[in-house]
Amino acid sequence: MSTLFSEAVLSAPSGQLALRNRTFLAPMCMYSVDARDGVPTPWHLVHLGARAAGGFGMVIAEATAVVPEGRISPEDLGLWNDEQVAAFRPITAFIKSQGAAAGVQLAHAGAKASTYGNVPRFVSQGLTGSVPAGDGGWVTVAPSATAAHGLAEPRPLSVEEIADSVRAWAAAARRADEAGFDFIQIHAAHGYLIHQFLSPLTNSREDGYGGSYEGRTRYLREVVTAVRAVWPAEKPLGVRFSGSDWVDGGWTIEETALLSVELRSLGVTVFDLSSGGIGAYRGPVGPGYQIALADAVKKALAADAAERGVDNDAFVTAVGMITTAQQAEQVLVNGQADGVSIARAALREPNWAALAARELGEAVEKTPSAPQYWRAHW
Repeated sequence: MSTLFSEAVLSAPSGQLALRNRTFLAPMCMYSVDARDGVPTPWHLVHLGARAAGGFGMVIAEATAVVPEGRISPEDLGLWNDEQVAAFRPITAFIKSQGAAAGVQLAHAGAKASTYGNVPRFVSQGLTGSVPAGDGGWVTVAPSATAAHGLAEPRPLSVEEIADSVRAWAAAARRADEAGFDFIQIHAAHGYLIHQFLSPLTNSREDGYGGSYEGRTRYLREVVTAVRAVWPAEKPLGVRFSGSDWVDGGWTIEETALLSVELRSLGVTVFDLSSGGIGAYRGPVGPGYQIALADAVKKALAADAAERGVDNDAFVTAVGMITTAQQAEQVLVNGQADGVSIARAALREPNWAALAARELGEAVEKTPSAPQYWRAHW
């Protein structure tokens, strides 16, 4: 049996979530809510459902905004009202009916909100960057006014607005439970709002939410605490980090590792390691280019558990140009991560997980593909 297709367990404060394998469908924006109301559509059912039928252990829905102004684009998903909850329920039910777990990435884009989706229908018309108010855009918010993203300047959040924002994350988490999701991933990566608080490149505040490491990480710690308080104790909670800004004076992998250990004490058990997102990308590029970040966080969490004399129940996933079954398997065999998140390769091939299982020699009857596709077995 391969490591990649061994069962996995995600821990929670008073429960566990079992996964049939260690493949995660990474959250990827579809920019497909044409009504601009945040309500998922048949497209989202087909897109996510196909990957569940294709064998993934966990299917994570794209960045889903906790408030309307937190959307990356007007065409993004949301979880700020009951209509969205109702529309998500058949999607999560179908994902789970195919043997996968259903996850959602809760998000707030901050200064990178109110932009045109990076898809051909907008790009072909020359529509890029910030969406003007006349075309459905809005004034964005951030920890500080910044031009780091090359977009319309955001309005700095007041302390009172930060508190309101934390409550919005918790409200969205409650709705995620009502919608049937098994898992929440808090989006703290890619230059969006939480990452904007973490990085000195975008956080120049002089109050308790800026300056030192303690101040810059305060917002995320408050979000995690609020979400964990309402998210069922038997369900795991995760965070996606940009492990490094890849810029001198920016957010670093050392800070990411330290914060991961601190968040583990607040109830986060699943960590996904990406990178960059503030300004132009300056990091490495190539197959598995972010695996070292996952490895660093995994080692920090293991060392902390060993020091405290407790079992290490953290689960770390690697992401970034992991495209082949052998490559994914090697990451796990090397101990650099506990699972892999597949993104672009899964856009090209919905059955990536089922195909990978066969490439790694799994028995036909253990290949995680929909039984309706039995004629396609080798």
